[in-house]
Amino acid sequence: MADVRTLLVAATARLGERVDAEALLLHVLRQPRSWLFAHADDALDTDVRTAFDALVARRAAGEPVAYLTGRRGFWTLELEVTPATLIPRPETELLVELALERLPRDMACRVADLGTGSGAIALALASERPQAQVVATDASVDALAVARRNAQRLGIANVRFVQGDWLAPLTGERFALVVSNPPYIEAADPHLAQGDLRYEPAAALASGADGLDAIRRIVADACAHLEPGGWLLFEHGWNQGDAARALLREAGYVQVFTAQDLEARDRVSGGRWGAA
Repeated sequence: MADVRTLLVAATARLGERVDAEALLLHVLRQPRSWLFAHADDALDTDVRTAFDALVARRAAGEPVAYLTGRRGFWTLELEVTPATLIPRPETELLVELALERLPRDMACRVADLGTGSGAIALALASERPQAQVVATDASVDALAVARRNAQRLGIANVRFVQGDWLAPLTGERFALVVSNPPYIEAADPHLAQGDLRYEPAAALASGADGLDAIRRIVADACAHLEPGGWLLFEHGWNQGDAARALLREAGYVQVFTAQDLEARDRVSGGRWGAA
């Protein structure tokens, strides 16, 4: 029987990424990554090798590791993900950081997360600000089911999930903070037909000819849902910072800014409503 080391070497050669090979094997074995250090010479039985080989083949064909394992880490949380949800990405943690800077630590406040998907942003904020009441919306019933399961499994009770398009189901509600990671890729972008993006929900990725349709709507509609001095923050593409700031200023937001990610690319823009 082949041992762990041999299987990983062969899978890494096939996939080009050892981290992917390790993630798939550990998923089959139901073990943490630390297990590998002490068990590299362990022999694996036929059932394990067969299951692992099947996952490696699917990954080699392009399926995202997160969908194959059904899990993705985000912030401090381990989240369930499915093809009904966007795969949470590390760069979106910048949006969480900027949101937390604007939320009081020890006071009640209301937050809305638009297009929540797996619930990544909403659950990260709710876990860090237990006195906040977070409302998370999504047009996808299937995505909301995943988000609700994540909240239940993680024991995060201060999030309410509502089905609907962006702010539409929140009529009459106001918030200290509205956040979103909306679709922002141009509809004709060739990257949509490449890599992991091929498998993710199109509605969570692309938004009109210039990628800004969802952002335009969120910027326009959030005004009626923000408390005086409340903040709107949203993620966008690396080349959309100028356009994002222009939309915010035209809508009447102040203290408008764009923050860059760790690779010095424009990533999150925001503005304040009704503040001097």
